[in-house]
Order: sequence, then structure tokens, then C-alpha cells
Amino acid sequence: MTTTLMFTPAQQDAISELGQPLQLIACAGSGKTEVLAQRIANILAQPEVRPANVIAFTFTEKAAAELKERIHRTVTAAIPDIVGLAEMYVGTMHGYCLDMLQTYIPETFKYSVLTDITQQLFIDRESNRSGLTSCTKTVGGSVQTLRRYTDTRYYKAALSVLQEDAVKFSRVPEAVTAALGMYRDLLHQRSYFDYTSMMVDAVDFLERSQSAGTLGTAEQALRDHVANDVKYVIVDEYQDVNPIQERLVQHLVHFGANLCVVGDDDQTIYQWRGSEVANIITFAGRYAGVRTIELADNFRSSEGIVKLGRSVAERLDSAERLTKKMLYASHQKWERGDMLALQFEDSREEAEWIADRIAELQGMPFVDRPGGEPRGLSWSDCAVLFRSVRDADELVAELKRREIPFIIKGLARLFDAPEIVACAGLFRYMMGEISRPELRQLWDAARLVPASENWTSAVRVLDVGADFTASERWGVYNIQRLFLRFLEALDLREDTIPGGARRRELVMFQLGKFSQVISDFETIHFSSRPQSKYQAFVGFLTFQAPGVYEESDEDAGYVAPDAVVISTVHRSKGLQWPAVFVPYMRANRFPMKAPGGTQTIPHIVPLEAVPNGDRYKTNRSDETRLFYVAITRAQKYLYVTYAPDMSNKLYKKPSDFYLHCTASVWMSTTDEGLPDVARLEPTPKHETPNIAISFSELKYLIECPYQFKLRFMYGFNPPIHEALGYGKGLHDVLAEMHKRALAGDVPTKADIDSLVDRHLHTPYAYPALRDQLRASAVKAIDRYFDRHGDDLTRTIHSEKVIEVEISPGVTVNGRIDLIKSLETGETAIVDFKSTEDSQAQAVTKDQLSIYALGYQQLTGDNADRIQILNLDDHGKSTNDPVNAALVSAIKAKVDAVAVDIRANQFGCGHDHSSESAYDDLVWLTKGGSS
Repeated sequence: MTTTLMFTPAQQDAISELGQPLQLIACAGSGKTEVLAQRIANILAQPEVRPANVIAFTFTEKAAAELKERIHRTVTAAIPDIVGLAEMYVGTMHGYCLDMLQTYIPETFKYSVLTDITQQLFIDRESNRSGLTSCTKTVGGSVQTLRRYTDTRYYKAALSVLQEDAVKFSRVPEAVTAALGMYRDLLHQRSYFDYTSMMVDAVDFLERSQSAGTLGTAEQALRDHVANDVKYVIVDEYQDVNPIQERLVQHLVHFGANLCVVGDDDQTIYQWRGSEVANIITFAGRYAGVRTIELADNFRSSEGIVKLGRSVAERLDSAERLTKKMLYASHQKWERGDMLALQFEDSREEAEWIADRIAELQGMPFVDRPGGEPRGLSWSDCAVLFRSVRDADELVAELKRREIPFIIKGLARLFDAPEIVACAGLFRYMMGEISRPELRQLWDAARLVPASENWTSAVRVLDVGADFTASERWGVYNIQRLFLRFLEALDLREDTIPGGARRRELVMFQLGKFSQVISDFETIHFSSRPQSKYQAFVGFLTFQAPGVYEESDEDAGYVAPDAVVISTVHRSKGLQWPAVFVPYMRANRFPMKAPGGTQTIPHIVPLEAVPNGDRYKTNRSDETRLFYVAITRAQKYLYVTYAPDMSNKLYKKPSDFYLHCTASVWMSTTDEGLPDVARLEPTPKHETPNIAISFSELKYLIECPYQFKLRFMYGFNPPIHEALGYGKGLHDVLAEMHKRALAGDVPTKADIDSLVDRHLHTPYAYPALRDQLRASAVKAIDRYFDRHGDDLTRTIHSEKVIEVEISPGVTVNGRIDLIKSLETGETAIVDFKSTEDSQAQAVTKDQLSIYALGYQQLTGDNADRIQILNLDDHGKSTNDPVNAALVSAIKAKVDAVAVDIRANQFGCGHDHSSESAYDDLVWLTKGGSS
């Protein structure tokens, strides 16, 4: 395949090399994403290669979305008639492992995934059964058991180390090993995966399929898949791969698949959570015939930034890095004064200068691309990168004082926000910790009380909710529902929030985040005794949540606001800005001093039990790599600043990294001001975000785009329903039935009880409801056998993954429940509905029309019929033709809505009056009507 774009010789070599194992050393700003997309297009142009033969791993879902869009754009331009792109896996290793398990092992269909936050809540709630309080730590020669809440984060980290690293268990205390076993058993009892267990189970499954003497049906199917289908494996950010992920890669190339790894050892910044820089450094010695290609050209940054970054990387011991030199290849020109290393009297003066410079940069001419027209820099072109955002207090206060818009990436400092403090106050009031006047004071301070002044009615909702004797059903005391009812009684929605449009949107983001906090908590605590649950929630908000969420990363939404970005350096990885500030460059802060107190290694897991266990500790090499990442985020302007903390001798001196900058010829240590040039109108960079919509989300886009915004951008969650899991359980039963039929093992009615018991998982149902749901499920499957049992052998695909590209950068993805052949010789796309009122048929038909388009893109064939099979005894099923005009109309509608999403425009022209009985978010949609 020939390409029309201009590539360097090294990039072209990387695109063309398909035979040997390939190691791409990609320096910062080297254009690796485009190279990977072109290489994959080249792979797919080879004879007899299908998209299903390619696996491409990325470190984050965001990186996967970007790579996927580039692949679609490149491949469809080069091979217009290609089909089956949805069968090429582009995503994270965790996602791949989950897909693998839930494709081949029916027992795992019902498993849900614990996030880092819900995992911690789970361990604390089940502190005895999870092994937490029986696990030991050894501190100063004294053996102690771990304490609930206090030691949970260290126990959670120990669980990861013990399973993801090559641990020598003979050197691990028996109590620690036993605790791990208890935790693993509890996960399976409760039908959970966490991020570690899904990797462990998947890799163990792969190992059995490749080494066991006798293979079961599932192992044989997986072995055949890896041997026959996996031909090319690509691993991006390879420097951040940990030992179990390396084992996954090894098993996927076990039968000779071509392996390409891409990374930069100088950007290894996650060793503290298990990544192993030795993987990339020793790669060429561990695989035969490796070709190493260095992508050294930096197309992002000015020559000064490139030279400074290179000098920082060269501070590393030569034994800890691959020999390379990043080269300047950008259109950005270095000018004296673009890069400053400045010292201030104190952190307040430092913050004032940063705010001044951000304001002065507004309108400065900046050219994004070679040959492009200049635009005026805006707020979102400036990023302030901290080693820890806990150091950002002075800057946050200064930006607020000047009313300079800013966002803090992730959820760090979430619980400092006045809106969140006010929301937490609701539950403190219910528990008697604060009075009604004190609650009102919190809400007034947060400017959350609308002009309509329904405060008395809203507080009455809390008073009624705090009567824990009103009902014997624990599910009635739903925290999420009470929160939403309070907001509704107060008449607080987007159009009634005091202030302008920008503030109203930011407040909605905060309220949505609090709704997500409630969902996280109730996912684990839903079935707790009501008063104890509310008390535990207040305790969680007060003592655990601020620390738990600080480690989380959640940047909701497809549209980045025009605001200054405050971020940790870790969260800046993969991003770039015209102007980057790196403040707080104090000794013992950056590079950070190793923390004291309890640590996972060596206090829970002995250092000698973990190969290269020192990498889990804060060390100078990793801090140097982190500073290298910070510097290389900048395109033109770089400001590294220091101010001593005279109240703490630990932080009085400047960082070695700051001193390194002052010694660079490219940096100035005096601010001579910005060039005296004509300013342009500040214009944020217009980037077209990639929009990936699931089929469940598509429902809201079709019906009411504003409800899509409420749910998937602001983050509002509906209350947990006690019957949650019933519909999925039925779908999972049918998925196993049809998959077995495909394999020649056709189930019968005799299998109904075992099928239902294997798949029906209703963790929030009270006992009587659980029995009722099981009985209903058995009847529904029995009816399915009566009506459609003879069709099992007509199965073409079950739970088939599809992905529809509506337009460049806009994809709809999901799974088709069933594709089958009819007695008439036609092909039907089938969607199962568990209950009569689960969704309007018109909406389902719209979704199925997109399914039909996805099936065509997947196989090149056209489906003839779309069927809705209602599993409810009273539900109506339908059988309609695939309507080409409807397919085109729905595609056009989704494309139009995607344009609105990118413009941050969400209207609500839908009549929701009939939905309030079952949709707790309906009243909020009034906020999108204005």
C-alpha cells in the first residue's frame, strides 16, 4: 500500500515493516498515532488479512478512540470496500480480557466490574470476608493486622501486586496469601471482576488453552481463535506494561503472530503501580529477530523545549534507558523569552504571576499546523501542571479572584467544591450533624438556591427521608432518589441555577459528579440497613471519599470548555498545550520525597518477594521521567517556577529540576515580557472530538439529546432499581443457548433451571422479589423454547459486536442480540425485550435500523428483516422489513446530533409527561428547554 502523506524515512520504515517483530521507540511528539494507523492500513491491504486478525492495545480508552478514528479514516480511504472493521480489537488490555472471558465462559456473563472506587467500598464493607482485617503488615519488626478504612488503600494495592507481578509467594507471609484467597473467593461469590482479576483470569485461561493436555470446549475454542485468527498484535505505551500484561502479550503471539510494540522508556511514569521499564529496554533481547526503529523527530515543540527535554532525559543512568536523541522537527520557532525559569518570594506571588501571564497570553498569535493561519491564544491553550494538585490552592484562589475560568482534570479536590460541600450537607443534616439554618448557609454559600425559593418544601423531603421507621423495605430508602427529589422540590435545574450560562453548566457538572458518588456508594451499600447506610454514607463523604476520588480520573463530556487546565503531570500524558506552566518546583515536592508511614511494599508484601520491587517506591529516576513528560507537553511557551515555603524547612530549597532549567541556555531567568505584537481575537483551538455512542446511549440521542447530556456528560445517574439484573440475565441465558447451538450443542427445556441459575443475578432484590424474578425468568425461557426453540439451529451470530461509522469520528457500537436465518430464506436481526414496557418499539426499530447498517459494514451482506422478540407473556413482538429509507434517516439524525454535541448544543423538544413514573431524571430535562 502506498501513502499520500509525507512521512520521514523512519516513519515509512515503521509503516512498511510487517514481517519482523518491531520495536518502535517513539519520542514525545513523534506522530506515532498516525504511523500506527498507516501501519494497520498496510496490514489490512495484505492478501487474506482480515480486520479480525489484528489486535491493537492502547493505554486508555481515549487513546483507543483516537487511534480507532485514524484507522477508520486511513483504511476506508485506502480500501473503500473493506468490511469487518468492528472485528478488529482496538482498546485497553483490561477491556480485551473482559471480552475474552465473557465470550468463552458463560459463568462470567453476569459478572460486573468494580472500579477502583467501588472496589475500595466493597473491601471496606466486607472487611472480614474480603481478607482486609486478617491481612498483616510488618512495621518496625512488629506484626499487626490491617485496619478498616485506614489501611484499605494499601491492601488494595497489595492485592494488585500479588496478582499482577511475578511474586515469590514463598517469601510472602501466610496471612497475606490467605487474605488474597479470601478476597478472590468473595469476588466470585458476588459475581464481580476488578481490574486485576479480569486480567488474571484471562491470562490463566489463555495459559490453560496453550499448555493443558486435555482441553475443555471453551479452552479449545480459545486456542483455535488465537492460533487461527490472531495474526498481528500491536501494543502502544509499551513502557507502561506490567508483568501480567506482558504475559498476556506473550500468549497472544504464542502461535507466531507478528508483534509490534511502541513506547518511550523516558516516559515510563507508572512504575509505582507496577509497570516495568525493563520490558521495553530488554525487548530486543527477549524476542528473536527484532527490528528497532527510532521515531526521534518531535513535530510538537520548539527547538528550545526539545533540547531542554532531551537534557532532562539524559540525566537518567544510561543503564536505565535506551540510547536515543529526540530531534527538533516542528514548525514552532523558539524565541528568547518563550521559556522562563523564575523564582518568587512565596507561593502567592508565584500564583499572581502565573495568572498575570495567562491573561497576557490571551490573543497572542499562534499557528497550530505548518502553513496554517494564526489564531489568538485562549484560556484552554494554557495548562498548569503540578506534581500533586494539592499544591494548587494559591493558584485556584487567584484564578477565582480574577474570574479566570479553569478546570481541574479528574476528580481531585472534588470535595472542596462549595457545591459538593452543600450536597454532602444534605445528608449531614439528615443524620443530625448540622441544623437547618447551617444547611441553608451551605447552600447559600454555594449559590444553589433558585429564585423560586422552594427551600421549605425541599427540606421536607429530607425530613421525610430521615424517618427510617416508615417502611420495612430497605430499598425504599434510596439515596439517589432522595437526592433527585430534593433537587426537584427545590426546582434546581440548569435553567434555574443562579448565574450565567458558563456557571450553570459547571454547577451541573458538579451535581452530576455527586450523583455518580452516590451511585458508587449504593452499588455496594444498597442493601444495608437504612439508617446505617445513611450514616455510612456521611462517614464516607467526610473521611474516605476525598482521598479515594483524588486517585480517580474522570473527565466527562465530549466538549472541553474554554478554560485553563489544572492537572497533575500524570494526567497530562498524551496531551499538549501551546503554553505550559510547571510551578511549585520545591525540593522534596518535585522530585517528590518518598512517603513515610505504612506502604504496600515492604510492609505488606516483602521487598524480597517482588522482582525489582524498588520500582514501586518513589525514586529519582521515575521523578526525572515525570519531569520530562511535563516539559514535553509544551509546544512554544514553558514556564518553570519556584517559591520557597519558609514555614517548612523541607520545602525551602529549589528543586534540582528547577536548577537544571536555570542552567539551560534556552531558558531565561528574568521575565522580559511577551513580544510586542498585535493581538488577535482569543479563539480556542477547534478540535473535532471522537464521539463513540453505545446503542443504549443512542436511545437518548434519538429521543432527547438533553437527557443524553444529563446522563452521559453531566453524569447524573438514575436510582438503582431492585429488579436490576433481570433483563440482562434473560439476555445472557439466550446468548448461551444460541452460542451452544452454534457449537452443535443445542440446549433443551431440561436445561432451563440450570441456565437461569447460572445467569440470573439480581443483587439488589429482596428475597421475595428475587424468588419472583427467578420464576418469571423460568417462564420466559420456557415460552421462548415453545415459540422459537426450533430456530436455535438457525443461529448465524449471537451477541455479535458491531460498530457503525455514521460519519468521520462518529461511531455507534454495541452487540446485536441475535442474527438468524428464517425458514423463508431471509436473514433477520433480532432484539430481545425482557418486558413489555422496557422501551418504546419505535425507538427499538430506530436502533435496529442502525444494527442493520452495522451488519452490512461488518459482513458486506444486507439483512432482510428486523425483529423484536418480547419475552414478556403480554408483550408484542414485531417482524418488519429493513427499510433503507429509515436507515438513511436515522443515520442522518445521529450525524446531526453529533454535530450538536461537538457544538455543546443539546435541545429538549421531547414530551416527557408520560415518563415521570419510571424515569427519575425526566424533570431535569426542563432545564434543556430554554
